[in-house]
Amino acid sequence: MRWSKYLGAMAVSVWLAGCASVHNTPVNEPAHGSVVDQLHLGFKDVADEDDLLIGLAFSGGGTRAAAFSFGVLSEFDAIPVPRAHDKLIDRLDFISGVSGGSVTAAYYGLKKKAALTDFRERFLLQNAEEGLQTTLSLATMGRALGGGINDSQGFTRWLDTNLFHGATYGDFRAVGPPRVWINASDIYNRVPFVFGATAFTAICSDLTKFPLSNAVAASAAVPVAFAPIVVKAYPDTCTDPLPQWITRSAHDRNASPMLRSFAGAILRYREGKVPFIKLLDGGLVDNYGLSGFTISRESSDTPYGPLTPHQAVKLRRSMFLVVDAKAGLSGDWVRTVDGPSGVDLVKAAIDTTIDSSVGASYTAFERTMDDWQSSLVKWRCGLSAADRARFGAPPGWNCRDLKFFVGRVGFDQLDPARAAELGNVPTRFHLPPQQVDSVIAAGRDVLRASPTMRDFLKSL
Repeated sequence: MRWSKYLGAMAVSVWLAGCASVHNTPVNEPAHGSVVDQLHLGFKDVADEDDLLIGLAFSGGGTRAAAFSFGVLSEFDAIPVPRAHDKLIDRLDFISGVSGGSVTAAYYGLKKKAALTDFRERFLLQNAEEGLQTTLSLATMGRALGGGINDSQGFTRWLDTNLFHGATYGDFRAVGPPRVWINASDIYNRVPFVFGATAFTAICSDLTKFPLSNAVAASAAVPVAFAPIVVKAYPDTCTDPLPQWITRSAHDRNASPMLRSFAGAILRYREGKVPFIKLLDGGLVDNYGLSGFTISRESSDTPYGPLTPHQAVKLRRSMFLVVDAKAGLSGDWVRTVDGPSGVDLVKAAIDTTIDSSVGASYTAFERTMDDWQSSLVKWRCGLSAADRARFGAPPGWNCRDLKFFVGRVGFDQLDPARAAELGNVPTRFHLPPQQVDSVIAAGRDVLRASPTMRDFLKSL
């Protein structure tokens, strides 16, 4: 009798799946004319401002991650730059965001410091799950098996109403630094999909017209809860050649696995082999959002790239911080021989995938930055007097006066009781105000205590 009920429930679920397939219609448009020219229109080169290069990477984790990264940004606004008249937040060059962290990154990228005054009220204290189905049950099982319980429309509409108000990447990039990267996962090619010039040039699509809310929704599209966001390739509508490093890296057996896989995916986009790119939560392949930084450096064929020679000569100090809102271990099904349940199993599989990506991406990033610092010093010290003058080296310039600082700030760097409490905050898009404020305060406190931050400031 038990088996007949089980088989009956399965039959109903399969039938529902066939009737409830979720479709997300692509909203990206084909480009007209030169893709490259349109993508760079009105965007100021962020690294030209001073002799510092500062980047932040905001991890995934729902509103918890958004609040933690907001706390870090707020503390950046409270830290003065030594022997200067501005704050550290004014020197930010790059922000990379994944899932919940992408909401903070995108809103700050659009509104700049004004975002610090209203992000808490406009997003962190709101119910961004309003109108969404957030529970896997018999009632939602059909849509889950059909591709995802929710399509993209509910969340993107909510983001536009409350935060972005129809802003596109054209609006986003016209307002200047910091440059912001929003990261999703291409689940067919199993690589990061960074909303930026490289991917949209490959698919011959106009990034300037792409809605910011759709990029954030793709970055936060948790499997099962959401159907994949779809981006369409238009490979026959543009003539701009791909950068040479794409073809070179895709066929280079000695290239790093990350670079080679990414370049191979980009090449398949342009060749028309992937007409519809299916995107889910960026944390599935890189929950720290470091791939964009790493690939930008590894794809360069010069010791100083992706900087220009003038920027590389000017640079003295660089700091990259990962803002990690990772959850602690949870669930009690390890205490019994039974379990986990189906729902717990799905959640555990997703968490395992996300957690397994973070160590590899961080280690690769650290290695890349160490190698880059060494290459830059060697290149700078090998310049002739004429080249030093041509690239703007000031009198008394020290070619070895260059230092990179790479670090991570996370809950685990606070006292154990507080870290455990923060790790138990759910990774959803609706939290009580007291939890929101607790996570914001943690972001400020952990940055204030960061050895990486202290060493960086001392070096200035």
